[in-house]
Amino acid sequence: MRRTSAVLLSLILMLSLAVLIGCPKKAEVSSAPETPPQKAEPAPAPAEDAAKKAAEQKAAEEAAAAAAAKRAEEEKAKEAAAKAVAGLQPVYFDFDRSFIRDDAKPVMKANAEYLKANPKIKIRIEGNCDERGTIEYNQALGQRRAQAAKKYLTDLGISASRISLISYGKEKPICTESNEDCWQRNRRDDLIAAE
Repeated sequence: MRRTSAVLLSLILMLSLAVLIGCPKKAEVSSAPETPPQKAEPAPAPAEDAAKKAAEQKAAEEAAAAAAAKRAEEEKAKEAAAKAVAGLQPVYFDFDRSFIRDDAKPVMKANAEYLKANPKIKIRIEGNCDERGTIEYNQALGQRRAQAAKKYLTDLGISASRISLISYGKEKPICTESNEDCWQRNRRDDLIAAE
């Protein structure tokens, strides 16, 4: 029995050795895709080259025309916005006063006519003051000036729902010199289109 098990063990070892020796090695796998050989393209014929250049030129001209049309449209929009702003003029006030002066009444009438002609436009009246006085006092004065302008416009037939008010007091001067001419330009109501 010993002999049979020794023969059997030898037989198993030989078979295992034969299998190990006879197995082929694993094939190497590359992760890079195989690229097919590239074909050399023949040089384009002169007629094809001219057609290609003409097509490229036409595409460039179309792109330039589209860009010009876009610029023209933007300019038209800017002009419309400028007209809206040009239709609304500021109103100026006397020192420490909030009533509409006689010389400002034609300006307010023109503003009202503009608003009647453009019923979709809403406005914001911004009350401003010169640099003299405290912040609190100028805030209140700017508010009274904006309210006076609103009342004048509503008396001329403009709906109060189209008008909002804000007071900047002395916080938004358009002139920073300390003289009467500059102070006069800062005592104003700005009418701003706020669609």
